[in-house]
Amino acid sequence: MTDGYTRGAVVKGPDLLADHDYRPYVCLNDDTHPFSDEEGLYAAGTTTPRAVAIPLGEDDFAAGGLPRETYVNPWTVVSIRHADIQKEEGRLVEATTEKIAEEAAKYLGVR
Repeated sequence: MTDGYTRGAVVKGPDLLADHDYRPYVCLNDDTHPFSDEEGLYAAGTTTPRAVAIPLGEDDFAAGGLPRETYVNPWTVVSIRHADIQKEEGRLVEATTEKIAEEAAKYLGVR
């Protein structure tokens, strides 16, 4: 990706799911996304623990982090324009990013 956020970035973006100012998201796509310079595919983060959500701990971050305990919902994948993202909060280690992507793919019927 040249002008956008790269796979594994944890960003502060618009809350497309509730009435909050922002929400954390994890960038899942790579530079093969046809519009990777304009938008990306993101899994939504939440502070609500759910049995199948993926918790993010300190060890999941290669850099940065989030101020609150966060869980990623791999079934909630949205497309967001990079221009609508406020900033990058951190970066996940590859293994955590891959786990989230694999779980998201299962909800699309990819095994």
